[in-house]
Amino acid sequence: MNESIRKQIIEVIETHQKMIAELRENGIEILAAAAEAIIKSLNQDGRVYLCGNGGSAADAQHIASELIGRFEQKRRALPALALTTDTSIITSIANDFGYENVFAKQVEALVREGDIFWAISTSGSSANVVEAVQLAKEKGACVLAFTGKKNSKLEQIADICFCADGSTARSQEIHQLGFHIICKLVEQSFCQ
Repeated sequence: MNESIRKQIIEVIETHQKMIAELRENGIEILAAAAEAIIKSLNQDGRVYLCGNGGSAADAQHIASELIGRFEQKRRALPALALTTDTSIITSIANDFGYENVFAKQVEALVREGDIFWAISTSGSSANVVEAVQLAKEKGACVLAFTGKKNSKLEQIADICFCADGSTARSQEIHQLGFHIICKLVEQSFCQ
């Protein structure tokens, strides 16, 4: 067990070092562009909608809570909604239309032109996430994607994509750092 723990800690450190190197190339610009797009949308009465499966669903809810409540400072609530939380909606859509439509049907009902649609998929190819992203783009939303695989389908169709290439666990850890940075930048904009 001790050796397994050591290996995992080393893997986390190596993944963060890799991310730092990649951030020097374009990651900083990607995170800044994501924050700027969210700020612009919110300033124009837009909303942030989020989705993902499994741990990414939890991340979607985490991000929505940071925007609605607060990240570090008191400020007005910012409109955000994780499409992963209403079990009645999710199960009825899955039952009647198939699981690949659990987010797309919600996008059909809620997302408007100028909104942000933030999709999280470590594989970058989750069918229900990709389906929702395609519809959100058709409706005129700006699509922000967090992926864990380079050149994934989600990366190819997103307007802005932050890719933390690695194992699922390491990708999710890097995603959390990325979305915390974005939440802080957005919050700072609304605290001035």
